[in-house]
Order: sequence, then C-alpha cells, then structure tokens
Amino acid sequence: MAQKTILVTGSNGQLGSDIKALAGQFPDFNFLFTDRSTLSITDEAAINRFFAEHQPDFCVNCAAYTAVDKAEDVAELSNVQALNADAVGYLARACAVHNTKLIQVSTDYVFDGNGTEPYKETDATQPVSVYGNTKLEGEKLAAAFTDAIIIRTAWVYSTFGKNFVKTMIRLMNEKPQISIVSDQYGSPTYAADLAAAIMHIISSGNWAPGIYHYTNEGRINWHEFALAIKELIHSECEVKAIPTIQYPTPAKRPSWSVLDKTKIKETYQLVIPDWKASLELCIGKMQ
Repeated sequence: MAQKTILVTGSNGQLGSDIKALAGQFPDFNFLFTDRSTLSITDEAAINRFFAEHQPDFCVNCAAYTAVDKAEDVAELSNVQALNADAVGYLARACAVHNTKLIQVSTDYVFDGNGTEPYKETDATQPVSVYGNTKLEGEKLAAAFTDAIIIRTAWVYSTFGKNFVKTMIRLMNEKPQISIVSDQYGSPTYAADLAAAIMHIISSGNWAPGIYHYTNEGRINWHEFALAIKELIHSECEVKAIPTIQYPTPAKRPSWSVLDKTKIKETYQLVIPDWKASLELCIGKMQ
C-alpha cells in the first residue's frame, strides 16, 4: 500500500510543533511540514502549485492569526482576514481538486461566551471579536468546498511557542504577586493531546466530516489554572483572583468557553485526558 502524505501547515506553531514531535510514531505516513517561508497559504497560486507537486492525502491546517487583541486593530484586519478566512478557502479549494482530506483547526471564540452549559457543535455561533469572526468564516469556507473535519478547541498550551502556562511560569519566577481573572471558565488543552487526537482520526480510516469539539476534560477558570501551575512549579508567588472588568483587553474574552466533547469521543472512541494530568505532563517536560 502506498504511503499516504499528510501536509501540516503552520508547523512552527504550538499544535504544528506537537504533530511534528509525534510524526516519528507514524512511519506509515509521509509528513510535509510547512511554515510561512516554505508555503504561504495566503497565496492561492502557491498553494495550487504545492498541491499539484505533492498531492497530499490529508491537510491539517494549524496556521492561524491568533493574536486576539492585535486582531482588533483596524490596520491588522486584512492580515487576520487573509490568514484565518481567505487562506482556508484557498486550501479547501485545492483539497477539493486533489481529493485531499482537510482538517481545519478552529476555536471556542466562534461562540459569544454567554453560555452556561458546555457548547455543542450544533449550538448557534455568535462571535464577539474579529478573531472569532474570521475563524468562523474559515470554518464556513472549509465546509463549503470539502467534506472537512473542523475541530474547535480552546485554551491551548504546549512546550512549544508562547502560551498561558509559559507566561505564568515566567511571571511567577519574576514577581512576588500576580492577578488573574477568575470569572472566565473553560478547559485547558494540551496541544500534544490534540495532536494525538488528530493523528488518531487520520489513522482510524474513519472519515466522518463535520464539526467536532476537543479540549482536555474538566472545567476551571483562569485563576484556578494559574494556581495549578503555581503548585506544580512550587512557586511562592501570590496569585490573586480578579474579575474581568479589572483586566480590560481590546478583544472581548468569552466568559464561558466550555466545549461538549461527546461527539468526538463517540465517533472516534477517543479517551481524553484530564486537564490536570496533562498540565503535569507538560510542565514535567518543560523542567
């Protein structure tokens, strides 16, 4: 049987890097890891040339404009739109032409964050930020051209890239006291777990198109997340709880980001690790 090829875009980001770290465990697949310098996904002609040359069987799009606050700057709008929406359309069209299966990674920011129950894939979307709006547009473009699998996730951290866990470790080492919001709820997602779930889907042979939710198990707020990090790194830093109103940001943050993962667990027989166990694993690797 011919070796199947997986194209991973945005491979220097958190999720892309974690898929790269896993690749060695999947010798049956040929991986093509690209970044901005090797494949500009905002250039449709470049995408078409790349697909024609490499004929990937799968495309996992990890590339995105994720600077949520910077995205609110009018001057940045065209960049956010190009990467989070237009580029997804280009990839999806190329996937349709070359019979490539697309996995598009999306976000909890497609919801308004006013929920009280874990969001299901069928719940109404209503983004309240530029980032959320462009990611939702990307979802629609992915689905319009292909039988894509769209995976929404939230609160992603990793041993790679910039993220909340790394920021907390740095601040706790630098400051005697920090303040973290305690009225925004969600479930952290260790990018290595999401990478493993994506590879599980690809290697399962069961392609069930549609939208899925994936985060680690459990529900906490950012302050509780920070306290767990403090405990694991044995920090003396005092971690104070504050309301969101005391920490204004250009982009509105969802106060509720909890996602219902029943669909992905049932469709792909996935066992999802608890957030605390994964955090422990990640911090262990960092140390």
